[in-house]
Amino acid sequence: MVEAASGVRTFSPKAFKEAVKIRADYHALPLAGGTDLMVKYRKPAGNLPDFKNPVIFIGQLDELKYIETDSKVSGEILHIGSGTKLSALLENAYIPEILKEAVSQIAAPGIRNMATIGGNICNSSPAGDTIPVLYCLDAVLVLTSENGEREVAVDNFIKGPGKNDLKSDELLREIKFPLKNFDRILYRKVGTRKANALSKLSFAGFARLDAGKIEDLKIAFGAVAPVVIRSQEIEKTIVGKNQSEISKGLAEIKKNYGRLIRPIDDQRSTAVYRKETALKLLEYFLAYAVWAEQL
Repeated sequence: MVEAASGVRTFSPKAFKEAVKIRADYHALPLAGGTDLMVKYRKPAGNLPDFKNPVIFIGQLDELKYIETDSKVSGEILHIGSGTKLSALLENAYIPEILKEAVSQIAAPGIRNMATIGGNICNSSPAGDTIPVLYCLDAVLVLTSENGEREVAVDNFIKGPGKNDLKSDELLREIKFPLKNFDRILYRKVGTRKANALSKLSFAGFARLDAGKIEDLKIAFGAVAPVVIRSQEIEKTIVGKNQSEISKGLAEIKKNYGRLIRPIDDQRSTAVYRKETALKLLEYFLAYAVWAEQL
């Protein structure tokens, strides 16, 4: 343990098991890359960040840096250690292209070399770039405490802006999801700039076709409500339909999603722009992108 000049106690464990014990004993704040936390707790120049709890550094733990697969009866599962850098996701052949697309639009290379996928999830921002994709991938989080492990679906984990289901004695160890093939995928991030931009909103869409009809569908919106929006109920009403049927029912589909979309006005955008653009992306995906041979 080290005590900084600011009075903040810091820990740098050598093993994940040790980190879990420190987390339980001190309710220490986990810090991996620090790209979100250092901004959240920043103070004027020349002053150290104002952390309210002890800090536990976990970015050095190689046990949390891995990307691997295993085969189950239900199919192939991808496992990603929570300490895996965003830049490492871009370089790995197992990572789905749509997740790479989302990661590639996060900040700049320097940030992606520090930031981790676990941090992007635990920051729990509605504008988090990886989160809409992880919702569509049916990602599950493995949370570890001294009492054992529990698994929580990512859409049940995130409760609101900056709020989640991580207990004070738990650390996020792993993200896992099934590897499935989809005929059409689309990710769009809307920002003020093409790079180094925080999301005004984002959209992720997955579709698998069979005999001219949608066989499987997943749609998620980011930064248009307190949490990422995905409605499996609405998806079920679209599955089984062909292009003509979807075209005829598109107004109703947009109305159903419109009831869920509750954006805010802030320094980046307006609620009206966010909602209208989100529904335009939905229309583009269902009316064109799903059926196009090439995008």
